[in-house]
Amino acid sequence: MAWPASGTSGGTAQRRQARLQSRQHGRGQRAQPPGGPHTGPNPTDRGKLGSKRHVITDRQGIPLIFCVTGANRHDSVVFEELVDALPAVSGKRGRPRRWPEKLHADKGYDYARCRAHLRRRGIKDRIARRGIERNDRLGRHRWVVERTHAWLAAFGKLRTRFERRIDIHVALLSLACCVICIRNLPPFC
Repeated sequence: MAWPASGTSGGTAQRRQARLQSRQHGRGQRAQPPGGPHTGPNPTDRGKLGSKRHVITDRQGIPLIFCVTGANRHDSVVFEELVDALPAVSGKRGRPRRWPEKLHADKGYDYARCRAHLRRRGIKDRIARRGIERNDRLGRHRWVVERTHAWLAAFGKLRTRFERRIDIHVALLSLACCVICIRNLPPFC
């Protein structure tokens, strides 16, 4: 049998070398840090990258809509898109209300544009004023949302975000919201 001039048998050594290099490609490399538009430096955690959940609930604490943003993004920035994404309010017979009657929020949403957005939709705003009102007064209604955040944090995968991809994190949040809704259904029998 005649060997090629390069000393290899028809390119077998090159294929073997390429296969070995492809297997070793990922070894010794660190995973990329999480990034993208849904992460940002957390102002309360030494500037580490993180994300924040924004949730609108009903009176019982059942999540109606949520959004995930970077930890450095202010609450009032996503306020308008969350309110616009609210589902229609069901209730009495006839044409359903498009918007709820009133919306309770904490001091993070005390901005003229947030109040104006609610007025345009015909929603009464119950937003604590910065520097004027204490959180105690609004706390009578705000605890419902805080309890919903605690329910979400009870799911171990959501307590600390380990997923690098936002679509996986949003899918886990959606599943957790579904479980919360199912747990709050009245018993059938």
